[in-house]
Amino acid sequence: MSQETEAFINHLIAQMTPEEKIGQLNQYSADPELAPDLLRQGKVGSLFNASGALTGHGFSDSGNAEISNHFQKIALESRLKIPLILGRDVIHGFRTVFPIPLAQAAAFNPELASEAASVTAREATANGIKWTFAPMLDIARDPRWGRVAEGNGEDPFLGAQMAAAVVKGFQGDRFSAPDKLVACAKHYVGYGAAEGGRDYENGEISEPTLRDVYLPPFRAAIQAGAGTVMSAFIDLNGIPATADRRLLTEVLRGEWGFEGFVVSDWESIKELIAHGVAEDEAHAGLLALKAGLDMDMVSGVYHNTLGESLRQGKISPEILDEAVRRILRIKHRAGLFEHPFTDTTRISRDILTPEARALARTAARQSMVLLKNNHNLLPLQGFRRILIAGNFIHARGELFGTWTPDGRSEDVTPLDEALRHTTPKGVELWFADSPDLAQNLTHYVDAVVLLIGEHPARSGENCNVSDLSLPPGQAEFVEAVAGLGKPLTVVIFAGRPLAITRQISQADAVLYGWHPGIEGAAALGELLFGTESPSGRLPITFPRATGQVPIYYNRKNSGRPIRNEGLFRTRYLDLPPVPLFPFGFGLGYTQFEYANLKLSHETLRGTLEVSAEVTNTGARPGVEVPQLYVRDLVGSLTRPVRELKGFQRVLLQPGETQRVRFTLQEADLAFTRSDGTFGVEPGGFHVWIAPDSQRGLQGEFRL
Repeated sequence: MSQETEAFINHLIAQMTPEEKIGQLNQYSADPELAPDLLRQGKVGSLFNASGALTGHGFSDSGNAEISNHFQKIALESRLKIPLILGRDVIHGFRTVFPIPLAQAAAFNPELASEAASVTAREATANGIKWTFAPMLDIARDPRWGRVAEGNGEDPFLGAQMAAAVVKGFQGDRFSAPDKLVACAKHYVGYGAAEGGRDYENGEISEPTLRDVYLPPFRAAIQAGAGTVMSAFIDLNGIPATADRRLLTEVLRGEWGFEGFVVSDWESIKELIAHGVAEDEAHAGLLALKAGLDMDMVSGVYHNTLGESLRQGKISPEILDEAVRRILRIKHRAGLFEHPFTDTTRISRDILTPEARALARTAARQSMVLLKNNHNLLPLQGFRRILIAGNFIHARGELFGTWTPDGRSEDVTPLDEALRHTTPKGVELWFADSPDLAQNLTHYVDAVVLLIGEHPARSGENCNVSDLSLPPGQAEFVEAVAGLGKPLTVVIFAGRPLAITRQISQADAVLYGWHPGIEGAAALGELLFGTESPSGRLPITFPRATGQVPIYYNRKNSGRPIRNEGLFRTRYLDLPPVPLFPFGFGLGYTQFEYANLKLSHETLRGTLEVSAEVTNTGARPGVEVPQLYVRDLVGSLTRPVRELKGFQRVLLQPGETQRVRFTLQEADLAFTRSDGTFGVEPGGFHVWIAPDSQRGLQGEFRL
C-alpha cells in the first residue's frame, strides 16, 4: 500500500472519536427513512443501494446518480467529511444485462467476462455505485441450490480464471477511475456446500477439499486485487464463516496478504445468535470483529454494541482502529475523498450503448450450449413453416435471470419479434404458447422449436428445489409435441442444470440457453438459423436425475471405482453411473477430431509442453474448446480422477488443422498433502487433451 494512502488514513484516524470509528463499520440500506442525523454524525460508513430488490428479485430505481449524490452530500456534512461507499448487487450487468454468471462461465472465455464486467462497472458508476457485491466465487456441486446461477460452476480452475477476469473488469488497473468500481469476492467460503442444496444451511468440508477446491477462486480474486470480501452465511465445520478468525484473518490476510476489508452478508453478524455461538448481539459483535470482519451489513450490531464493548475493555482500541483503517484504505483508493460525487450527465452517454448491447449478444451467443443435434437438424435450414411454441415465446425480462434490479423489460426485444428479425427470407414462423394450440398447429408446419425452462424467480438466493425436473407442465408440453413426429428442437432457459434425460431422448436437437440476458433472444435467433454457431461448454455436470446429485467430474475414485460392469462397484440400481452430460461438454455445427498427442518430455522438470492436433472435419467454420486435464496417479492423499489445468477457444475453418499447445508447470500439480502442507509429490501422471472431461487423447509423464 502506498505511503501516501497510509499517512492520510493514520492522520484521519487520529482525529476520530470512538463513535466515528464505529460509524465507519456500519452499512445500512439506502432507505428514505434512514435518519439523516446518522449520516451527519459520521455514524454510517456505507449505504446498500438496493431497496425494493432484495434476494435477487424485482426492479429497484434506488440506484441512480441523484439519490447517490443526495446521500453523499449529507454524509459530507459530518465533522470529518468522510465519504460513503455506495454498494449494490450489480451481479451480471446494470441496464445492459449480460448472461447469468453460470452462463458466462459456459463460454470458457474469461476475457469476454472481463469485458462484460467492465461495461457493468461503467454503467453502475454512472449511477453513483462504487462498490459491487460480485463476483460470486462459490464452487457448486449441487444444482438444487438456487445460487448456482450466480457462480462459475463446479471447477476450481475455471472458477479461478473467471474470478481474476471479472475482478479486473470491475476494477481495472485502479478502481479510483470514474468508470471503475470495487469488487467484492463472495461468499467466503464454502457456501456452495450447503447441505441438501438448501440456502443458508450448514456444510462440512475437509481441509484438503477446502484448500484445493473451494479456496482457489478466492485466492485468484485476491491476487487480481479484489478490494473487498464478503463472508458467507454458512456454518462451515461448526464455525459460522462470519466469526471464523482462521479464515478471515489467518488465511485471507496472513497467508494471502489481503489488505482490503471484509463485509458481512445481510445481517449475518446478528445471525450468530441463531447459529448458537453468540449469547446476544454484544457477544456476536465481539466474535465477528475479533475474527476480522470489518463492516456490518445492515444488522446494526456494531452500531448498537461496540461502543459499550470498547468502554468495558472487551475489545482493544487497536482492533477497532485496524478495521477502520481497512475500510478507509479502500475508500481512499477508490478516489472517494477526492471525487465523492457522480457526474449526472454520464447516464446519457454510458448507459445501454450499442457497443454494450453488441457485447451482451456475443456473450449470450458464446454461452449457449448445444447438447444434442441429431441428423444436423440445427441450424434450421430447408423448412418453409416453423412453429415456435412454449412459455418463453414472448419472453423479455424473463431472459434476465436472477439479480437484475436495474434491468428493464422494455429494453428487451421480445423473443418472438427477435426471431422474426433473424429468420431467413421465405421462412414463415408460427407461434403457440399453449400445448393444445401447439398440437393443432404442428400438423401444418415442417418443424417445431419449443422454448421452455425456468422463470428467473425459480433461481437465485433461496430459490432451491428438491426436484431438478422441468417446472410443472413443461415435460407434458414436450411429450405432446414430440409425439406428433415433426423435427423437434427444444431450447431450455434456466439458472441451473436440470434433469432432462427424458426430453433429451424425445427431441432431435437440444440447446441450453441458460438465462442469457438482454440480447439473449437475438443471439438465439442467430444460432437457430445458422448465422452464428454455438460454442458453449458445460461449466457444471448435468445429472440424469435429481437423486444423482451431488455429481461432479473431479471426483475421487473409491476402492471400487465406477464402471458399467460388475456387481460390487460404485453404482445405482436404476441409473447408469455416468452423468447425462459431463463437465466441458458441448457441440457445434461442425465436427472436430483430435490426433497426435505429443509431450515435450517424459518427465516434467520445470515445464512440460503438451500438444495435439485438432482438425475441423466438417463443412462449416467452428470454435472448438480443447481442454487440458491431468491425474495424479498416486498421492499421499487420494486424488481426483481428472483435474482441469487449461483450456483454449480455437476457431478452425473447414478442413483446417491446428496444433494446440499447453504448458504445465510443477506448481500446476501441487495439492494439499497428507501432512497439511501444499506442494507437489513425485510420481506418475496421466494427461489428456480433450473435448470434455470424459474423453480425449491420453498420455503419461512423471514428475
